[in-house]
Amino acid sequence: MNFLLKSISYIFHPLLMPIAGAVIYFVTAPRFIPENIVQAKIFGLVVVTILIPIVLYFFLKTMGIVSSIHLEDAKQRKIPLLLQSLILLLVIKMIIDVYNYPELYFFFLGVLLSSLSAIFIVFFDIKASLHMLGSGAVTMFTIALSIHFEINLILLIAAMIFANGLVATSRLHEKAHTNLELTLGFLIGVIPQLTLLNFWL
Repeated sequence: MNFLLKSISYIFHPLLMPIAGAVIYFVTAPRFIPENIVQAKIFGLVVVTILIPIVLYFFLKTMGIVSSIHLEDAKQRKIPLLLQSLILLLVIKMIIDVYNYPELYFFFLGVLLSSLSAIFIVFFDIKASLHMLGSGAVTMFTIALSIHFEINLILLIAAMIFANGLVATSRLHEKAHTNLELTLGFLIGVIPQLTLLNFWL
């Protein structure tokens, strides 16, 4: 059980959540998107949102700025979250445009706003759960896609809600967060997605 709960923290790591949202979008969107375009977008997102942050993490760890990939210390979160925000800004400027992929564009914009919110509260020495932020954002986006495209994604949505519970349990088990930090992270992930629905739903 201990191994399973620890694995959940890596399976649903915040770095993987943006690409999870993109995959859900490309799989469920009823509009025609050429396969080569989808592959190019996914590849670009993997490089920019996963590989580059991993390289930056090892650089920051070598410099002694961070000590763990989970960023347990609130003070260590400022620079990684700032770099993550710049990466997300690059995504919405260079990879996902608002004209061809409006739903996905506003998803990434919402994640950017969530990251900026997480940076803001760090200055008050408050540490929101980034795991819950990511899983909450993807869950809300999946629900919105189901409504927007009028497709039945109830099983996927149920799985995402279950995954949120697993993530919260995992973080509590590892004593990485309090209940308040988990709730705050979830709300920071969900609220920007809800706010931006007015622009595309």
